[in-house]
Amino acid sequence: MKTRILFSALLIVAVLFGVQSFVLHDHGDSEHIMINPEEMEWRDGPASLEEGAQFTLIEGDWTQEGPFTARLKLPAGFRIAPHTHPAIEHVTVIKGSFHMGTGTTFNKDKAMKLKVGGFAVMPIDYAHYAFTTEETIIQLHGIGPWGINYVNEEDDPRLAEK
Repeated sequence: MKTRILFSALLIVAVLFGVQSFVLHDHGDSEHIMINPEEMEWRDGPASLEEGAQFTLIEGDWTQEGPFTARLKLPAGFRIAPHTHPAIEHVTVIKGSFHMGTGTTFNKDKAMKLKVGGFAVMPIDYAHYAFTTEETIIQLHGIGPWGINYVNEEDDPRLAEK
């Protein structure tokens, strides 16, 4: 009998903490998001990438605290020099292929080709690089604030003379 009472009490506590956990992770928005690819608005940029990249922010604001989801459209032959991020990065390949390598030196031969549906997670401050061989769309999601810090300053397009 005591075991049943203890088990019931633990179950109630678990349910209450589960509900509390759900409430604590609520985005604060009462609106849901449903969007098809043809409805996404592509813009040039971001400034942290070389010219030719386009992006669309689907959810949130990657410069602020909170969840975000964005897509990047990159042309064939696009290169992203070794860099890190101040927040975890999740990458899913939507179209084309995305080649990613790890480390502080760009080396095409050591990169892994991620095909459509491929997925990668890069931890905070983990040096990596990427390139494309065909037009590619990737989806990024994570928790902001998010950004890009190049290993070598001279690789940062934001610092290039205009």
